[in-house]
Amino acid sequence: MEASGAGVESVLRQARDKGVRFVMLQFTDILGIAKNVAIPVERLEDTLAGRITFDGSAIEGFVRIEESDVCLRPDPATLVVYPWTEGAETTARLICDVYNLDGTPFEGCPRSTLKNVIAEARQMGYTMMAGPEPEFFLFLLDQSGRPTIDTIDQASYFDLAPVDRGEEARRDMVLALQKMGFEIEAAHHEISPGQHEIDFRYADVLTTADNITTFRFVVKAIALKHNFHATFMPKPIYGINGSGMHTHQSLYTDGKNAFWDPRERLGLSRTCLHFIGGQMKHARGMTAVLNPLVNSYKRLVPGYEAPVYVTWSQRNRSPLIRVPPARGENTRIELRSPDPSCNPYLAMAVMLKTGLDGIKNKTMPPEPLNRNMYSLTLRERQDLEIEALPQSLLEAIDALKANVVVQEALGNHIVERMIEAKEIEHDRYRTQIDRWEIEQYLTIF
Repeated sequence: MEASGAGVESVLRQARDKGVRFVMLQFTDILGIAKNVAIPVERLEDTLAGRITFDGSAIEGFVRIEESDVCLRPDPATLVVYPWTEGAETTARLICDVYNLDGTPFEGCPRSTLKNVIAEARQMGYTMMAGPEPEFFLFLLDQSGRPTIDTIDQASYFDLAPVDRGEEARRDMVLALQKMGFEIEAAHHEISPGQHEIDFRYADVLTTADNITTFRFVVKAIALKHNFHATFMPKPIYGINGSGMHTHQSLYTDGKNAFWDPRERLGLSRTCLHFIGGQMKHARGMTAVLNPLVNSYKRLVPGYEAPVYVTWSQRNRSPLIRVPPARGENTRIELRSPDPSCNPYLAMAVMLKTGLDGIKNKTMPPEPLNRNMYSLTLRERQDLEIEALPQSLLEAIDALKANVVVQEALGNHIVERMIEAKEIEHDRYRTQIDRWEIEQYLTIF
């Protein structure tokens, strides 16, 4: 359970050199919510030896009260300083895996779950690279400092200040992320009022999942310094585009892009086509992981640039999977259904697992449909045998229950706890009376 001697010495040296006073030991629960335990730097050496335990029964979906304690195992490669804390209270962060007290990985740890699928890919000769495009909204705070759903501007796609009132906050987010080692590729205002996107460079799938978790925390922290509230809720406002997290994916083998084959039609290798076929085959089953909230399904509706149907294409952005035009070492596919509320470790795990299943079984996708999916009639979709993604969280849970491959990616512990939590969430939603119902029915019936 201990970090290697070289890793320990490197972390301790970096902490000394950077004047670190506190260290946040970060991990995520099954729902993808970042948790942390703060320690003074004097306890860092003990921590790296795996001596920090906590009550897992207090964390969503971890263990039952009778199972209780688990411990944190920091990954030495993840030490970074939060730039806005530099000075007398310099604070660093270490991402941790969760372990049982007997030294075995805890089966409810999302990061370890992803590592298991990565190991399966490695046995097949593949390394997965992923590049996310997370979107988020910036909202105003009220006089008491509580978040509202009042957008900070009425700007649109690629607008500039002063129309884009979030430009300064977005700039500070980028600067903070760069200081933490992110390679930022683009940052801009998105289509909806108050909506933004910051894209960072692709990396191996574990690093990408770590980066998404860090990104969400940094964006929220910097937004608050500008008196804004940042939210990764998929669809906070009716009638405008919601926030997605389109994810670009590619496989590498022996250092070369396994998705590219100039001899094949479209320049896509059989490996790439089988990977697409696997993700399409299991698309409904992994939706509960990629779109985990009741609110997620308010985004996955026609007319708002979010996918609804299980199709793939090269030329338009309405299908589930798009193949960008770049070829060679930049050949990749873009899965457009995930939203930024997902647990990034579990999301990456099911994306990789379903793609690998397609490779193992040589699952070929149907012909690409280079048409606007939203314009197809019901009869046309039926004739083309086009499936729809789940239209509600409950439907997505049922699809997860029926999908063995996605369940294998997650493991029994996470599947059981996730289904339990999401069925409770859906039932609470189902029994609520919202404002629309009052306005629609109260005076009529």
